[in-house]
Amino acid sequence: METVKRTLSILSVLAAFLGCGAHEGASAPKASVQAEDGAAQEAEAQRPVPSPPPSGTRREEKRFAALREQMVREQLEARDITDKRVLEAMRTVPRHRFVPVDELRHAYADNPLPIGLGQTISQPYIVAVMTETLELKKSDVVLEIGTGSGYQAAVLAGLVKHVYTIEILCELAERARKTLRVLNYENVTVRCGDGYGGWPGRAPFDAVIVTAAPPEIPQKLVEQLKPGGRMVVPVGRYFQSLQLIVKREDGSVSTRDILPVRFVPMVHGKEEKK
Repeated sequence: METVKRTLSILSVLAAFLGCGAHEGASAPKASVQAEDGAAQEAEAQRPVPSPPPSGTRREEKRFAALREQMVREQLEARDITDKRVLEAMRTVPRHRFVPVDELRHAYADNPLPIGLGQTISQPYIVAVMTETLELKKSDVVLEIGTGSGYQAAVLAGLVKHVYTIEILCELAERARKTLRVLNYENVTVRCGDGYGGWPGRAPFDAVIVTAAPPEIPQKLVEQLKPGGRMVVPVGRYFQSLQLIVKREDGSVSTRDILPVRFVPMVHGKEEKK
């Protein structure tokens, strides 16, 4: 029975691999290479950051709660996400408050969604995988690189002591900061800046999570991990692998591939002076 369950889980991941487009936080790219419309990509990159939707009526929120429960059951538990704290966080955080109004009906779908400026909110499964892989404790302090909508930070916030998160696009950083504040996530600090440098003033961290893909593991982020700390990061250019880096007590590291993924590239930029 265990062998059958594992086989079904692998087939589920492969189905996700073949079914997701080249967006941030997809469990894999499509098998066939699609022609890219440069003009369309440029238009999406220039698309302004939409405002997040306001809270709905009691009836609407009840419907979204049912969709979250369905998401956890069909997208996470069915793919062997087993950490009860992670499942509860995914069940609790209102994902629909982090997506644009015109994507509201897709908020709990099994895929990433555009959030403006050419960026996306990650697929729920990938958020859960990355969070579970970190093996977080309530006392942990976490660094996130790539705030995006703020959804991943909100999931982390319910599991750890504090989340420090950096977003290179200041417009996105400000929107995420406002959304998190409205939803009373008081243990999340957002800044606009270059994630490659990490956050030295708040280091060392118990865990680091990177939600954009560098071509290779950023050493400054490894340096800001505590001994025993864990980092999860998608690495590569077109073909990417989600990797777990564990820092040993002597400062050396071990690296393990988790699964193939497709994230937006991690880019350099100017840091906000904070």
